[in-house]
Order: sequence, then structure tokens, then C-alpha cells
Amino acid sequence: MKILGIDPSLRSTGYGLIEAAGNQLTHILHGEIKNPATVLPSRCLVRIGDTVRDLILQHQPGIMVIEGLVYVQNTKIAFTLGEVRGIAIATAAAHGLDIFEYAPRKVKQSVTGMGGAGKQQVGHMVKALLGLSATPPPDAGDALALAICHAQNCRGVQLTPPKPL
Repeated sequence: MKILGIDPSLRSTGYGLIEAAGNQLTHILHGEIKNPATVLPSRCLVRIGDTVRDLILQHQPGIMVIEGLVYVQNTKIAFTLGEVRGIAIATAAAHGLDIFEYAPRKVKQSVTGMGGAGKQQVGHMVKALLGLSATPPPDAGDALALAICHAQNCRGVQLTPPKPL
């Protein structure tokens, strides 16, 4: 199964695509959707939606995994993250993908063994797990970690299987 991971952010949304076949994880691609501060938020949302759509059309994943909501003290940031998540979720749903979300601590625990791991630790483990030649950029690494987390959570007998959105 091909799994598209999305780490939502208005200015640097990470994406990562892997293929999971049993215990074998294969890296397909990763990157970041960079939106400069000079670009209006509404235009950023369009660009994120268009890029997610293009990734889906080009690579035909069956599943999208997105980072769950995180606690933020700034209400404006929370609303903006919700908008980015909404665009990605709606785009994936419009193309028939199954959609799952995982809390950041669950992803870090799954990939590094520690729920409080930093971005650098996550990136190094993603590099090792996928056999990459270089550590991916931080947001792309988080997106790949989301995809890896889902692949690992779908193996074997599941007491609490992931629930689709």
C-alpha cells in the first residue's frame, strides 16, 4: 500500500510518500510545500491543496495520514493549522483516499521509541528506517514519520486499529 504523510503548516507543509509491503518500507518521495510570508494565507491554502492533489494524481496512494491537532497557546495559529488540515483532508477525501490521523507523540513513539523526541531524532530514525542517503528536511521527515507510523500500526493483530477520519 502507498501511504502519503502530511505534516500541515501554512508556511512549510511537509509531505512524504512510502510504500509498505509487509515489514518492507520503501521511500518514494518527500518534500516541503514552502510558502513565503509575503504570500496571502488564502493563496497558501490553494497551493497546498493543489500540491496534495498533484501528488495524489501522480502517485496514486490509497491512504493519507495527517498529524492530529496539537496544543497551541495562540488561537490564530490553531485556526490556521485547522485550515491547512481541512484543505489536505478535503483534497484526499475528494480523491477517495482513506484518511487517518495520529497525535505527534504517538508518531514520535512509533518511530524513535520516545514520545518526546525532537525533530532531529525523528529525522535520523526516518533516514535509517527508509535507508535514505541523507536526513530529510524537518517537515518532510515528520511527514515520512507519519506514514511509517501508520504502516507500523497496520501490521499484525490490532487491539485498537486506527480509525479513519
